[in-house]
Parts: sequence; C-alpha cells; structure tokens
Amino acid sequence: QVHLEESGGGLVQAGGSLRLSCAVSIRAGTIARVSWFRQVPGKEREFLGHILWDTGSIYYTDSIKGRFTISRDNAKTTVSLQMNRLQPADTALYSCAAGETLRQSPYWGQGTQVTVSS
Repeated sequence: QVHLEESGGGLVQAGGSLRLSCAVSIRAGTIARVSWFRQVPGKEREFLGHILWDTGSIYYTDSIKGRFTISRDNAKTTVSLQMNRLQPADTALYSCAAGETLRQSPYWGQGTQVTVSS
C-alpha cells in the first residue's frame, strides 16, 4: 500500500551538501510518519529523525541536529533530507521508512548511497 523511493545520493567532499528525496506513494490508507535512517556495513542501522504525517511535526536525533533538515512538500509526495557540512563519518546508505503506526515502519525504500570524501 505504501511505496517509497529514495534519490539524491552521491559523492561529495567533506564540508559539502546533499539533498536526499524520498518519494512517497500511498495507494490505500494513510501513514503515521516517514523516518530517515542510515546504515554503514557492519554497524547497526541508525535512526536520524522523522516527520509526523498528519501534523508535520519533525524530530531530529542529536547526531544530525543543526546540520540536517527534514522537510515535506505541500502535496505530501516527497520528504527531503537536506544534509549540510557533511563529514566522512556521514558516509552510509540512507533510507526512508514509513508505517501506519508510530511503533512500526514496515515500508522501506531501496536506499541511496552517500559517500563523503576527506
């Protein structure tokens, strides 16, 4: 019922910026939120933040607060992750996820790779 697709990843130098997009397609029902995660091979997936679908309220984890910004277009078709002052430690596969409730996020995109060179 929900399809997500990320785009916008790539290679960037340290200090640079990238804007990731998560295209959201809801065929039936609704969702509670869209979240952003990232994962480095061999490490646990890291939750970055989310936007609540009905209110638009946004939450950031401390690891990205002040550098990354989550936003959503007025048509509610795309959730973006603007990433500034990128560092090599930000290199990861970035994914968006969604669920009908806040407890679970069963719908995932395929992810988009971000590589930050020093």
